[in-house]
Amino acid sequence: MLKKERQAFILHRINLHNKVLSAQLSTEIDVSEDTVRRDLQELNDDGKIYKVHGGALSLSYNQVPNYNSNIYALKEKKLIAQKAVSLIKDGMFVLTGGGTTIVEMARILPTSLRATFITGSIHATVAYMQHPNIEIIVIGDKLSKNSKITVGGNAIHKINQFKPDLCILGVNSIDIANGVTDDDWEIVQLKKEMIAVSKELVCLTISEKLNTHQPIQICALNKVDTLITELDPSDKIFSPYINSGIKIY
Repeated sequence: MLKKERQAFILHRINLHNKVLSAQLSTEIDVSEDTVRRDLQELNDDGKIYKVHGGALSLSYNQVPNYNSNIYALKEKKLIAQKAVSLIKDGMFVLTGGGTTIVEMARILPTSLRATFITGSIHATVAYMQHPNIEIIVIGDKLSKNSKITVGGNAIHKINQFKPDLCILGVNSIDIANGVTDDDWEIVQLKKEMIAVSKELVCLTISEKLNTHQPIQICALNKVDTLITELDPSDKIFSPYINSGIKIY
């Protein structure tokens, strides 16, 4: 694979998943980690990504949440966010993760909505603060600089004190065999607890992430109640998910 092809592949992976790990890229592209690090440095120097220890972050994921033309698949994420908002009712307690789709959802919540949102995401918290009738409970602990979300034992302990009506998560990968997966161990542990305490799990993802998987399982497919993408729910791609009992929006 030529350098331009490698860097295009890397940039697409970063846009799709918001972050990448050098070691994982090395395996996927079949080149040395030194080669990957040089590619990441060049992309960073060109202002296309943020290079961090062990990998890189997308530009949109690392900025304060505002409308940003750098957000990958923004049109699709806005549509997903609109669908997700329709599930949130007055009086609900809603536990959410972070990520650009969650922030889009937070930005468009109706000003009349009266609900309580529980989150450890810095970006989501800032977006929720703009709504006059929303109560916010922030889960505190160590902050993951890469994901901009609190992680660790104290965060997990605090989550365990709630019984939310909905857990709404942006997911990096989902497929039939592996369920919901990610590549960040600390984030996975946090999301496992979020799912365990919640009455219903809603997963948000652009369709490009369907039928993909990453190294660490968050939950099996049978834990997912609702799956929201930008596609029409009648699309044939959803047949195995519907057969597994998942509601599609």
